[in-house]
Amino acid sequence: MLSPGRTISSRLLRPASWLPFRLCPERTAVSSMQKELIKKHELEKDELRPLYMDFQATTPMDPRVLDAMLPYQVNYYGNPHSRTHAYGWESETAMETARKQVADLIGADPREIIFTSGATESNNMAIKGVARFYHAKKRHVITTQTEHKCVLDSCRILEAEGFEVTYLPVQTNGLLDLQLLESSIRPETSLVSVMTVNNEIGVKQPIEEIGQICRSKGVFLHTDAAQAVGKIPISVSDWKVDLMSISGHKIYGPKGVGALYVRRRPRVRLEPLQNGGGQERGLRSGTVPTPLAVGLGAACSISQKEMEYDHQRVSMLANRLVQKIMSEIPDVIMNGDPEQRYPGCINLSFAYVEGESLLMALKDVALSSGSACTSASLEPSYVLRAIGADEDLAHSSIRFGIGRFTTEQEVDYTAEKCIQHVRRLREMSPLWEMVQEGIDLKSIKWTQH
Repeated sequence: MLSPGRTISSRLLRPASWLPFRLCPERTAVSSMQKELIKKHELEKDELRPLYMDFQATTPMDPRVLDAMLPYQVNYYGNPHSRTHAYGWESETAMETARKQVADLIGADPREIIFTSGATESNNMAIKGVARFYHAKKRHVITTQTEHKCVLDSCRILEAEGFEVTYLPVQTNGLLDLQLLESSIRPETSLVSVMTVNNEIGVKQPIEEIGQICRSKGVFLHTDAAQAVGKIPISVSDWKVDLMSISGHKIYGPKGVGALYVRRRPRVRLEPLQNGGGQERGLRSGTVPTPLAVGLGAACSISQKEMEYDHQRVSMLANRLVQKIMSEIPDVIMNGDPEQRYPGCINLSFAYVEGESLLMALKDVALSSGSACTSASLEPSYVLRAIGADEDLAHSSIRFGIGRFTTEQEVDYTAEKCIQHVRRLREMSPLWEMVQEGIDLKSIKWTQH
């Protein structure tokens, strides 16, 4: 482990004290050659990497998380499920420490945390697992139209199996109508699944009120909290959440690891998706990857300590970005509720500008026009369509993601470049010219040739 004052870069440049062996000269020479080749290639390209402003897609790993993981990548490599020797005991202790760190962040019991490969697996486990276990008496599931694609696809799989799924619409601000939810719950409803913070527009759903409705109706509540955990205070007990999905790489942890919170009292039963050695309470068989679990635990621990500071700083940077852009450019719409939201996710629609053209112009800033899981599609965002955005505005939207390592200089540069290119693209747009002349575009009847 790193002693106070030492940095991760210094650790990587010389053999660590905890290594059980020293690298042989041949390996050292090869490693040096590889470094020189990489350095030469980067210099030959003669270009800087773009600024990163896409923190909803993924986050860079916090160096402190890597510090915690490194010993378990090389020295403490035992199988955490081996109970007959010290190697297994060491890994098991580290795994259980990480489990407690995850639990502490959301106010849960460590025994309620199941390690998974990420939020997609957690969502699949929760939705399919609950529905299939209680299918004999309850064959109805409720979700919203703005959920992550893995939730919607899991529900479509259930529909193919004979379940009935209600996809609730949201209001124009992205929030769920609680009266509509309550009236949609039936005696045969087994599960309600609502995302805590939306990954495209940043809207924060009233999960505590939703939890009270579900508990009063005897229905389980699952929430995909991948974009919320570590960023806003969460208490699964106060919120009356029964299942919660968590992702490691959304909170400055490693990719390939996540967790599913499964309440023990009142008990929630799941049908496991995969079978094997019965690890993780029999719900998720397979060897838990100790280094990844340790990384997730460290990321949760850091987030818990620094959440308040991070939130204040992200809020300040977000306000700075929005004010700079909106004060200089007219006809910019912020998608989603302006108050009930996570500030680090900003989705703006620039009227009379094609979003993909703006993204290409902003090539020195890493941004997106929506979810990374659907960014290959040319269709407008289904989330924006669900809140009632016109197709042209849905096509003109850009998502700005601000995180722990974003600087004021990066925000200012992004805003200035955005302003510059929106103005340039509008000057090239005949629609913008017509608007400036006072023509109402909606009154025009377009014809196809």
